[in-house]
Amino acid sequence: MPRHPDWIEDLYKRLADEQGARVCKGISEEACREVPGNFFRIFASNTLTKLGDRLASPKTTIAWLLQALGAPAIITGLVVPIRESGSLIPQMFLAGFIRRLAIRKWTWVLGALFQALAIAGIGVVAQTLDGATAGWAIVSLVVLFSLARGLSSIASKDVLGKTIPKTRRGRLNGLMSAVSGLLVLAAGIGLIVGDPGGEGLASTDSYAFYLLIAAGLWAIAAVIYSLVVEFPGETDGGAGPRALERLGLLRRDPAFRRFVIIRALAIGSGLSAPFVITLAHRQLGGAALWLGVFIVVDGLAGMVSGPVWGRWADHSSRRVLIAAMALTGLLLLTVVVAGQLAFSAVATRILFPVIFFLLGIAHSGVRLGRKTYLVDMAEGNQRTDYVAVSNTVIGVILLAAGALTGAIALLSVPVALGVFAACSVAGALLARSLPELS
Repeated sequence: MPRHPDWIEDLYKRLADEQGARVCKGISEEACREVPGNFFRIFASNTLTKLGDRLASPKTTIAWLLQALGAPAIITGLVVPIRESGSLIPQMFLAGFIRRLAIRKWTWVLGALFQALAIAGIGVVAQTLDGATAGWAIVSLVVLFSLARGLSSIASKDVLGKTIPKTRRGRLNGLMSAVSGLLVLAAGIGLIVGDPGGEGLASTDSYAFYLLIAAGLWAIAAVIYSLVVEFPGETDGGAGPRALERLGLLRRDPAFRRFVIIRALAIGSGLSAPFVITLAHRQLGGAALWLGVFIVVDGLAGMVSGPVWGRWADHSSRRVLIAAMALTGLLLLTVVVAGQLAFSAVATRILFPVIFFLLGIAHSGVRLGRKTYLVDMAEGNQRTDYVAVSNTVIGVILLAAGALTGAIALLSVPVALGVFAACSVAGALLARSLPELS
């Protein structure tokens, strides 16, 4: 018998839009009985970490914090690629360890606890250090955060694939994005209300406060995720192929290889945001109000677009990828063209938040589309290998792309954005050749 009350069952049916028998495609019969309870446990824990991610975002909060602490500009440029690639590159090597585990939720829990410690450490740095010392201390903590994030990332897709049926995974991800976006919206409004005239600079104490709250969210999420009912899965008798041998998947599996190429072309949806923020900071200044505005539009983008992308991804994650990447390319080309034109102060104050909002919508679509597609591509330990290889390859590409576009941006930020735009458009065209899975 399922271990959840009737109201959980009823609420799940409403959110999953189930009118008749429960959909259990792609999971075991025993896991099917636990779907409603697991749906909300995964929803609650991941919503909390998504909220923490945005409160401690390297694109907004940490970027503003580094400037407030007087850290060298090069450090600001390193934080985003390090945070993203640091969580991805080790995954191919961690996969051997995770394959041995019949129950994998505890890997997610361990990763969440280390992420909480890292974010709390950045909060302490904000109150005790400054200048280059503070900057490099934050970089070190971001490395720890990223490694822990990699543990949680690879485990989360395995647990999701074992506990939530196909055609319901996309809407779960969309619901998490929407609710976390709403909560981030409230946090950003708090900053705006605290600085209505846009004259006050955000203090390091306020940054530390937000970061410590974010750390607490990860700790609570770890407790909730530990309650997920996960049944033993495949172990294949050990670690499976060696880390480097897993790269053979790219040669043997054409569809997977195409997916990884498309995902590589899509990285501009995330890496372009700091460049937009850099341009905004130059034009608008470092007032707490503007930090609040960008936090608000980031949260609003996830809130309004997450459910739409999620439901669409359950029908066709391939089409979500095509649409989101095409939108990213169009928006970045718009920024490049707009950068060559002269705008009034009022127009500038409207342009940057609107562009950042629309980029947030596009990035949400890219993330939901590729996550849903990857989870649906395989079952069991094959999924573990797909996730590990894909993430490790993308991590290396992120570092290389971050260094290359960072060097280009020293000469011209619009040119760097133009490179990301071209890649996004190329990826959207290539994604049309992916097979349908949903």
